[in-house]
Amino acid sequence: MIQNTKCECGHQNRVGTVLCEACGKPLFEDEQPGGLLEMRYDGVARRSQRANPNMIDRVWNFFSSVKVAIYLIIITLIGAMFGTIFEQESNFINFDPSTFYKNKYGTIGEIYYRLGLSHTYESWWFTLLLVMIGASLVICSLDRVLPLYKALSKQKVRKHREFLTRQKIVYQGEIGEEGADWVQRAVQPLRKKHYRVHTEGSALLAEKQRFSRWGPYIIHIGLIVFLLAVLFRGLPGLHMDKHYWFPEGEITRIPETNLFIKNEKFTVEYYSEDEMSEDFKDRGKVVPKLFETQAVLYECTADCDDPSKEPQLREVERHAIRVNDPLSYKGLQAYQFDFDLTPKLRSVQPALVNAKTGESYGKFKLDMRNPQREVEVGPYRLTLLNKYMDFSLNDQGQPVSISGEPNAPAFLFLIEGPDLPEQGAQYIYFPKQIDKERFQQDAINQQLGGVQTKLQLDVLGMEDVDFVGASSYLNIRIDRAMPFVWLGLGIVMLGLILGFYWQHRRIWLRVDGRQLTLGGHTTKNWFGMRREVSGFLHTMGLEADEKSLENGGKRP
Repeated sequence: MIQNTKCECGHQNRVGTVLCEACGKPLFEDEQPGGLLEMRYDGVARRSQRANPNMIDRVWNFFSSVKVAIYLIIITLIGAMFGTIFEQESNFINFDPSTFYKNKYGTIGEIYYRLGLSHTYESWWFTLLLVMIGASLVICSLDRVLPLYKALSKQKVRKHREFLTRQKIVYQGEIGEEGADWVQRAVQPLRKKHYRVHTEGSALLAEKQRFSRWGPYIIHIGLIVFLLAVLFRGLPGLHMDKHYWFPEGEITRIPETNLFIKNEKFTVEYYSEDEMSEDFKDRGKVVPKLFETQAVLYECTADCDDPSKEPQLREVERHAIRVNDPLSYKGLQAYQFDFDLTPKLRSVQPALVNAKTGESYGKFKLDMRNPQREVEVGPYRLTLLNKYMDFSLNDQGQPVSISGEPNAPAFLFLIEGPDLPEQGAQYIYFPKQIDKERFQQDAINQQLGGVQTKLQLDVLGMEDVDFVGASSYLNIRIDRAMPFVWLGLGIVMLGLILGFYWQHRRIWLRVDGRQLTLGGHTTKNWFGMRREVSGFLHTMGLEADEKSLENGGKRP
């Protein structure tokens, strides 16, 4: 690393500085003596160039490397590609991921699920990669913008002749008047070209559009804001993109919020045969023309999380939800996603019956989604031990619920009362007759203790059964971080515009006796810069075509 920082002009430079901060003289010769100077940071040292770095400096050097940033971006892109091989879990409404991928894609699908790739974009390693990219952006920017700011804000007017002659645009020639007078006469032509001009005796510095140098760092700021917004979407309450089932005629709470939606009525219209194409007619398909949910949105004002009390609701919005016409309220949007016209059980009123005498001890209401935990029926007490919305048995023969829909509901009760064991007896109840036969309710209860020989739960008539006629699936979206995503992208666009459409141009000149030495630098568009310098010299009475201004040296 570079150690010596003393310049012949007497200025004490910071450790690692390549060009003198005062006069611009190269302090150390590079691999190409006399070549063009590296002007990205005006030769000012960066922290990543520090000699004998400690542990913190090593971490800083790692994240300040552009090469490391590129590798992190490539790895993140590859990781994101893995998330597109199969469907992500967030794309489904109700399913069991532990069996879905294996059943649909076989062994490769199970491996995909076991590796956690089915929720790639919410995984810890993908989040860590985004954090590392953000850290790289911050450190990379600080490592470069601070030295650049110091160099540009403290520019000296008089520069060393070697600094001027090692620029890409150079002019040297004789003038016919005193240096200070010639410099003062040069001020006005440069100002007409919109340069800000500073003079010091027989030396001059003119520059314009310095703000364009901050374009890349403004892009970095925008990317940092964008990444932070993406990461903050994982915080509770800031982002939601889920699908929920809303039965017709019920008020259903939106999970993770204090809002409730009532599906007052669901309607669907189908295309008639005259309106359908021949292709659909040949396939025998029935195509929905319009389906909508008459929805009412409520906000809970009290008793929201107390299961023993009814929540206090206040209506805040009412809307007919159709495809691409969502219900919107304070950042929440409810989109029409799908529907199901299959009747589903809402509730039943089974009676507790003596299996031997047929005596009924009474009825009680059993809600499929929110059943009572305890109920008194005659001399007996029924305590709900477990419920299964979609009953099934796993590979070990244990009862599980394979979805949250009441497709095959089952309820496990503990019954206490006369002629039963002191600790009570367990009893499983399937409200649907088809499920009783399919899962052999009597056989299960025989294994649980044989209570069905004394007591049974049974529905006595269809008037005790309540069905949901239609179900509406709504896509609930909340994205309070999205404005910051757009803000970050807007900042990125601002940085791109600054970097693409403006150039930082500088002209240094000094007169020694009657010898003029001029050096020019720009961040891009060297042709335009040479033409501008040539025009300025022509105005000052000096002949210099554009080609003669180009320094023969090569960039290091």
